[in-house]
This record gives sequence, C-alpha cells and structure tokens, in this order.
Amino acid sequence: MVRNRLLIIFVLTLVFSALTHAGSIRLSQPVQTDQASETFGEPIERLPRIISLATILEDPTSYIGETLALRVEVNKVCQMKGCFFIAQQAGKTIRVSFKDYGFFVPTDIGGRQVTLLGELIEVDVSAAQAKHFSKDLGDSGEVKQGKQYEIVATSVRIPRVISSGG
Repeated sequence: MVRNRLLIIFVLTLVFSALTHAGSIRLSQPVQTDQASETFGEPIERLPRIISLATILEDPTSYIGETLALRVEVNKVCQMKGCFFIAQQAGKTIRVSFKDYGFFVPTDIGGRQVTLLGELIEVDVSAAQAKHFSKDLGDSGEVKQGKQYEIVATSVRIPRVISSGG
C-alpha cells in the first residue's frame, strides 16, 4: 500500500515536471505557430477590427454576444493551470476565460501584449468564486464578487519571447 502511494506520488511528480518549463505550466499546445507567435484555442484565420477595452467597457451591454478582437496586456495568469487571466489596457481590467474550458495558456505570459478573439458576457461572481480566482492568481482580493463583465476567448495569440543571443 505504501509502495503504491509512493509510486503514484513519483509518477505525478514526473507528470507535473513534464508540464512545467522554466516555472511555466503549459497544459495546452498551440494550434498555430510562426516565428513571432503561438495561438491557443482556435486558429485565427481572419482578425476583425481591434477594439479597445475602454471602448467596450464604456457601454458593455452593446457588445454582449458579439465576436470581439482585442489587443491587451496580460496582467496576471491563473498559476494553477493557465485557465484564465486578467487583461489590462489603459487602466481598465477584465477577466478572460476560455470557451468551454477547452484550452489553457502558459502561466508565464504576464506582461505580454496578446491578441484575442472572444465574446463579452455578463457574470455574477459569488464570494466563493472571487476567493478561488484570487487564490489562483496568487493574490487575495484581485477578483471581486458581484456583477461584472468577462471575455470568453475562443483564441489567444501570444508573442514569442525573443532572447538576445548573448
């Protein structure tokens, strides 16, 4: 029994190590790659007009249900799985989740400018959900409870980090 438990712990440690790369967890593989970027979720064949987060949040009800394209900075990422992130632009922030929980982003993309396609929805975040989300971000209190807007992304294009050769 103890031997089985130790074997399970060892295998789980190996799996977790394989999923991490330099402190980053990557539970999904990109669906598109090129020299400059990786795209997670659905491939981006055609990018609609980019709209600013500030414009969307000025009158969010007029954008509910539309496919939106945004270019935003990733402020913080769920450190457990990469299953959501907080996007920011010009002092505005919004939570970005992924359609049908169908893909994840690498957990080390904080600070990068990403391009995403998604739909704006209205959500009512419970106190328990707010606490859970904040914990996954590594903070307490980052996500507030109550009525708010969220983007459910179908695609996220992330620029590759180009290291200097020296």
